[in-house]
Amino acid sequence: MPPTVPIRIRRLEQLVDFCRNLSNALELGPLLNSIVNTACELTLSEASSIFLYEEETGLLKFIAAPKNHFETVKRIRVPIENSLAGQCFTQSQPVIIQNDQPEQTIFREVDRSLDFETRSILAVPLVYRHKTIGVLEAVNKRNNAHYTVDDVTILDTLASQTAIALQNNLLGEEVQQAYDQLFDLDEMKAEFIAITSHELRTPLGLILGYAGVLKDALEEGEARTQLDVIIHNANRLKEIAEDLANVDQPTRSRARGETQQFDLIRMIEEVVASFQEDARRKQIVLQIDRPASALRLKGEGEKIAIALSNLIKNALTFTDRGGRVLVQVEDLPGYAKVSVVDDGIGIPPAELKRVFERFYQVESHMTRRHGGMGLGLSVAKVMIEMHNGQIWVESQEGKGSRFSFLLPKGSGKASHKTSAFIEQGE
Repeated sequence: MPPTVPIRIRRLEQLVDFCRNLSNALELGPLLNSIVNTACELTLSEASSIFLYEEETGLLKFIAAPKNHFETVKRIRVPIENSLAGQCFTQSQPVIIQNDQPEQTIFREVDRSLDFETRSILAVPLVYRHKTIGVLEAVNKRNNAHYTVDDVTILDTLASQTAIALQNNLLGEEVQQAYDQLFDLDEMKAEFIAITSHELRTPLGLILGYAGVLKDALEEGEARTQLDVIIHNANRLKEIAEDLANVDQPTRSRARGETQQFDLIRMIEEVVASFQEDARRKQIVLQIDRPASALRLKGEGEKIAIALSNLIKNALTFTDRGGRVLVQVEDLPGYAKVSVVDDGIGIPPAELKRVFERFYQVESHMTRRHGGMGLGLSVAKVMIEMHNGQIWVESQEGKGSRFSFLLPKGSGKASHKTSAFIEQGE
């Protein structure tokens, strides 16, 4: 066996090991430095560099080089014309200058800046999905030897890995930029909602106050009936303003109010009682099915009450006259489960995944019969998830819906650092 064969095999084994370990490199800078060092080692070269095409200048810029060179060359731009790297980039093919060949295409500004003499170069293109994005070079084969076909294979393999790493990094930056833009838009939206809900409350409070005074001063008749319409619709606007304030409350700093023990059963009874008049007007039976004993949790009871109120309001809205709405409470091991069950119009299967989205409404805005802004269910979801709970819906179109939420009684299942609940009390 020729003596060069074991050396060739060893170099290829080193190349395979390097490529196999590339996935462990998380940051682009250290990865590119590792590629440059490996290129020098495996091609037996004095130096190596990576160039990337710069769209704004139409030139090639250094993005990696030996540590003692990089601070100097990173400010240099290499022209596409009259340079070996530019020739390789343009032709998208490996290009070699050996020690005994003409050197007209060597870009000598780099040598002058580094006080370095380039004698031979092997350049291969960085190609990603049939597009050349840069160049990988090895410079000065040691002992004035010539670059070989094996050197081309090694550098070409490293160039492929480099191109993939650069594109992955670019995609990562684009994703981060998109995320930052979405975050900024969400902040602007949250600020707008907060200001809008705040500004609506003051005039609505005045309208309701003066309308109430006028109503008390009037005798029964048409004017009093008209004031009832004003008060009813002002209350609807007040509910919308409150929903707007509630829906973004946790996303704006994740601030929590004071948590304390509360009786879940009693809270549910109070919420259900507040809707009995609405249910009576629609001739809907509104009932509770609950355990006999108290079910004590620790959390923000007002927020759980808001969630339940929105579920009951939704059930009453989409249940026809003569229907039934049942609020079920179950004391499960480690959990409290609350369900709001109705025999209303139900939800089409295609809409089930979207009912908790903000401002989403199952009915078209052109044809829908029911009011609201599509915030109630999303507010309920926010309030439950603030307490490390889960909320979901089961429905059959034309037969009704069951909205349920599950609240952990202990801290073991909580997804946040601070549990919103303690074990069930007496």
